Amino acid sequence: MGAGTQGGPAAADNAAMKTSVEAVLAGTDAWLLAALALTALVALAATLAYLRLHRRLRDRAAPAAADTAPTWHARARDPHTGLIERSEFETMLDQAALDCDRTGDQVTLLYVGLDDFKALNERYGRRFGDGVLAEVGQRLSAIVGGRPLVARMAGDEFALLVDADIGLAAAAADQTLSALQRPFQAEGMGLRLGASVGIAVYPEHGSRPRLLAHAAQAMRSVKMGGGNAYAQYHPSMNESARDQAELVADLRHAIDGGQLHLVYQPKVDAQSLQITAAEALLRWQHPRRGYISPEVMVRLAERHGLIGTIGRWVIDEACQQAAQWRQRGLRMRVAINLSGHQLRQDDLVQHIEAALRRHDIPPGRLTVEVTESVAMEDTRPTRAAFERLRKAGLHVAIDDFGTGHASLPALRRLAAAELKIDRLVVAELDRGDHARDVVQAAVQLAHTLGMRVVAKGVETEAQRALLVQAGCDELQGYLFAKPMTAASLALWAENDSQPAGRSIPAQPSDLTHSGQHTG
Repeated sequence: MGAGTQGGPAAADNAAMKTSVEAVLAGTDAWLLAALALTALVALAATLAYLRLHRRLRDRAAPAAADTAPTWHARARDPHTGLIERSEFETMLDQAALDCDRTGDQVTLLYVGLDDFKALNERYGRRFGDGVLAEVGQRLSAIVGGRPLVARMAGDEFALLVDADIGLAAAAADQTLSALQRPFQAEGMGLRLGASVGIAVYPEHGSRPRLLAHAAQAMRSVKMGGGNAYAQYHPSMNESARDQAELVADLRHAIDGGQLHLVYQPKVDAQSLQITAAEALLRWQHPRRGYISPEVMVRLAERHGLIGTIGRWVIDEACQQAAQWRQRGLRMRVAINLSGHQLRQDDLVQHIEAALRRHDIPPGRLTVEVTESVAMEDTRPTRAAFERLRKAGLHVAIDDFGTGHASLPALRRLAAAELKIDRLVVAELDRGDHARDVVQAAVQLAHTLGMRVVAKGVETEAQRALLVQAGCDELQGYLFAKPMTAASLALWAENDSQPAGRSIPAQPSDLTHSGQHTG
């Protein structure tokens, strides 16, 4: 066989391909081709890796499904979601860990806790809450292709077993969050429900017996940070959890231990600058940790069922202080803040009325402040709570106005007596026209509805001048005074003879932190 025909058609094809490649190289920079080839190889490798992971998940689930198909539906299921129960999930996790030990692969456990589900359940009723849990189960099952790899662990907590290594775990958690962020339907409204997701990868994040606990710990760390996110387990989370547990235990004993107290920040008439009211602000002075911020305290109280007890203490303490001021001839209104959790308590108004009677305080001398976001929820329990507060003769204020939640129909239905413009809006007053337009519109709206307007967070003379020009009725902020003790405020109020048009000098305060809510 001659050299020209050696190898037959294949050799001819190879020769032609070589000629074609050489022709391309002649007209293209070699480095560009190399870069393109490398990019293609990386993409191909990533695709093959994903397909291998998907195939492992399919192959791992297939034998279990085949072995148990005749009895699967006869097994115990969670009655609300139809998902497998915890014991069976742990058995599957055991098997997955054994498979990883044999193959050297990894498996990811996602622990999901719904954010604020308890409040939603209280607001719309248990029947609606059960429906939400069922839909959550369906959405989580869809993530794993409908396979029995999802369980309801307890209450509003779920676990998913995902065949992914540590590199793909975050993507799985992100997919889980996205699935749960779609609105849930209630009373014709689309409600969004956040979630906290903890990630624990076997064997990277611990032995099989510890994996569930580590994933749950990661989930709790997300909740402590505000929720609606995910986090991988880290050993430092154990220290943080112990610290939080100690802080919660200390908070339970803070009232009896005399660690909680109230300070008061005055409100002044916008024209005369005379004191008209005082807002009670809760403080926690821990014996070892020192000052604990109100935000941390309220968040702990709400998550661990302490907000009711602490809220009742604040109501009693504020009413008692108002009575003492009345005995000294001071007729200031006293304001307390109510959280969304308190507003949903059926006995809230009864407790306030009992405290007022006990200390002989007219209902109109007590202001209850509710944030705009809570007030604008516009649910039946919220409307009912506002109606009870109004019928009791209390002075109701909508706090943090201007944060974007309010609507005119809702404001009309709630029939509040006072509107408090948020400090962030006030801070922007001397920086542009937008904030001034917001304040002007808020004042006009409130006055049309027969409401007084209070601007809080006033810190400069320029802000004060603009607020007075806009028609605000009362002002509050560091320009006039920081929060102070009840005794200091009484002395100031008794000697308050500032003429109109002059600024009241800031008074010394034993605490320089200005909290937002008493809980």
